Amino acid sequence: MPFLDEGAKVGIVGRNMDDLQAAKKEGIEIFQGDVTNADDRERIVSDFLEKFGTIDVLVNNAGGSNGSTVMETSMKEFESAMHLNFLSAVDLSKRVAEVMIGNQDGAIINISSIFGRESGGKPTYNASKAAMISFTKSFGDEMITKGVRVNGVAPGSILHETGNWKKRLESDPVKINAFVEEHISAGRFGTVEEVANVVVFLASKKASWVVGSTLNVDGGQSYSNF
Repeated sequence: MPFLDEGAKVGIVGRNMDDLQAAKKEGIEIFQGDVTNADDRERIVSDFLEKFGTIDVLVNNAGGSNGSTVMETSMKEFESAMHLNFLSAVDLSKRVAEVMIGNQDGAIINISSIFGRESGGKPTYNASKAAMISFTKSFGDEMITKGVRVNGVAPGSILHETGNWKKRLESDPVKINAFVEEHISAGRFGTVEEVANVVVFLASKKASWVVGSTLNVDGGQSYSNF
């Protein structure tokens, strides 16, 4: 894990204890909870600070896709997507920022998606990730005066063991390989490590002049030219 490779003390949050226990074996501190629940968010931040004493870097990485077309998707599904993909990150950022302001130092990195800039995912996902990109710019401009940098990463299609792309590739390799050839300039899916490497850069002092930005990490998949 890139953060561990850099000597960082790492804590992660998740709902599934089996997955958390596997991470713990890698030397990672684990905190069980559901980030869509406000009480859990308050407890997670409190437990983290009790364990480590402070926090230097926050990575908001919770996310998921639901619903269908706009007309076939319920308002409940839209609200659920906003809570998971966006509002949970806003609340955690505000809570952690209070500590970072006191330290006059810190970095917050929000994981959005290239589909926050262009159509490609489901409408609930696109909208919530677009909100994340906009929030990153607004909060970044606000917090830099207090010594805290807020930035983001917008991944393209990433292949990992528990992700949808892995399932799709296994069920229909011809179709998915054709998608890769047509839509991803690099000719392959991205990896978790390639996204994490950019997150580590944004968390580091080497990114000291990067403020409120969301960087595409997509192998050329995005159609955006700005």
